[in-house]
Amino acid sequence: MGTVLGFLSRRSGARLQWRWVGWLGLILGACAAGEVAEPILPAPHLLVPLVAGLALAVSGLTADQVPGRLNRGCQAVLGVLMGGYLDPHTAPQAAAEVLPLAAVTMVTIGLSLAAAAIMARTGRIDRASATLGMVAGGSAAVISSAADFDADPRIVAFLQYLRVALVATTTPVLVHWLLAPHPAAGTAAVAHPSAWSLVTGDDQGIGLVLLAAVALTGTLTGRGLRLPSPALLGPMLLTAAITASGALSGFTPTGPLRTAVFTIVGLDIGLRFTRPTLAHMRRLLPLALACTMSIMAVCAVLAWLLSVMAHIPFTDAYLATTPGGVNAVLTTAAATHADVSLISGVQSLRLFAMVLLAPLFIRLTISRPPRPGPATGHRHAGNRRTGGSGRSTG
Repeated sequence: MGTVLGFLSRRSGARLQWRWVGWLGLILGACAAGEVAEPILPAPHLLVPLVAGLALAVSGLTADQVPGRLNRGCQAVLGVLMGGYLDPHTAPQAAAEVLPLAAVTMVTIGLSLAAAAIMARTGRIDRASATLGMVAGGSAAVISSAADFDADPRIVAFLQYLRVALVATTTPVLVHWLLAPHPAAGTAAVAHPSAWSLVTGDDQGIGLVLLAAVALTGTLTGRGLRLPSPALLGPMLLTAAITASGALSGFTPTGPLRTAVFTIVGLDIGLRFTRPTLAHMRRLLPLALACTMSIMAVCAVLAWLLSVMAHIPFTDAYLATTPGGVNAVLTTAAATHADVSLISGVQSLRLFAMVLLAPLFIRLTISRPPRPGPATGHRHAGNRRTGGSGRSTG
């Protein structure tokens, strides 16, 4: 009997090893595909893996989900990345216009909540999915924590990536074509780490140890404080506190590590899609486009008001107030000689606030059971497929 159990244990261990080898190969392949798509697509390391996971799920080649441990580790590293966006060096520049900037941020939050209410009522999707889907910023973090709030990650991903794609594709055109580029005194050369660096510091070994320590400590603290999505919000808050204090630096993920995190998030969402879900997404597209473009138009008006009240160039104000698409916005700012420091500070503070306040949005907007509709049914069908009522990744 002991011999049989030992044989079965070895067989089980071998299958587990091959499963992890398979996941490693899939992640590396998706990373490579994202690199190839870099000049073509916005957020390619999110979108390409998502499409790859979707193709695998819809074709029936796999019914697996990203392993829970890998998913939680990914969330913790992503939380450190989000917390690192709060740059204390850009805060003094934004402080001079704190009231107008705070007003713009609050209006953007209000627009997101209004659009979510419209999506939930008209598009017949649950409030949690609509609210997270219309949050204007931090798409990767919001999507990765969707299941923790009983939201449908597929709908959240669809709405978030639609917004990112629209912002990323329209911002460079508008800035180059309609707006007058200008040299800005605040523009400075930004030092970039080596393309193969895993963290932002010069000493990669120490940086990786600090990253692991902050991610683990933040996750445990988040659980102790009973934060929603503790694996994401715990490390994010801890990193923000460390960054703001200036006590430590050089441990924020970058380069291949950041690419791997985005790839895993994309794969995790893509593998959740089913054919009925895709049919519902097609019906949601016109409404989602209308809501997203309305938010972008109002943000453009807010940019004009901000430029008048704070006496800053309209180009800077427009780039600072776009509803997300941070990577495309900062790239455009650098290419047009806009004030990268100001734009980075405003975008980072808004992104941080949006991701941090998303759980509060959910609690405030969901005061009663969600309206029944196709998305709710699909969500529960998807949850049955993963073996629970929404797998907690925290």
